[in-house]
Amino acid sequence: MARKALIVDDSPSEIANLKSILSDAGCMVVTASSGKDAVEKARAEKPTIIFLDIVMPDMDGYEACRILAADPATKGIPVVFVTSKGQKADVVWGQMQGAKGHISKPYSADQITDQLKTLS
Repeated sequence: MARKALIVDDSPSEIANLKSILSDAGCMVVTASSGKDAVEKARAEKPTIIFLDIVMPDMDGYEACRILAADPATKGIPVVFVTSKGQKADVVWGQMQGAKGHISKPYSADQITDQLKTLS
């Protein structure tokens, strides 16, 4: 079965960059630009992994992650935060919300594909 990644970021350039990395890795890619959109897309598309930004308008990544982790339909999907928030407290808080990984921006393509291989 092909892996399907959901990329969530409010920056079109970040989405384009991640989409390029994941497509090159043989992944199908679905995108969302807000936390609310991410929750809806995750339920509808059933991705094998979610790359989620934290700082977004309306609903931040932490809240989206909590909703996804609490929903029986999406709780099995690993969430990896891809964010400019890279301090230890951010990583620990992310894990407490249910995230399985944390990648700090700026990131390398290898960091993204490593998470893809490990988690999905």
